[in-house]
Amino acid sequence: MASCSCGRSPTGKCVGWHDLSEEQYQQKKSVYVARQSVKGNAD
Repeated sequence: MASCSCGRSPTGKCVGWHDLSEEQYQQKKSVYVARQSVKGNAD
């Protein structure tokens, strides 16, 4: 994966979020944060 310069990638690597509308971006970001929280609690 290439590095991301749009500032939307939660990982710093391009995940294709640059083409999303603001609403779609916020939704994807919320899902990502929730999944990371679950992963953190599983350890």
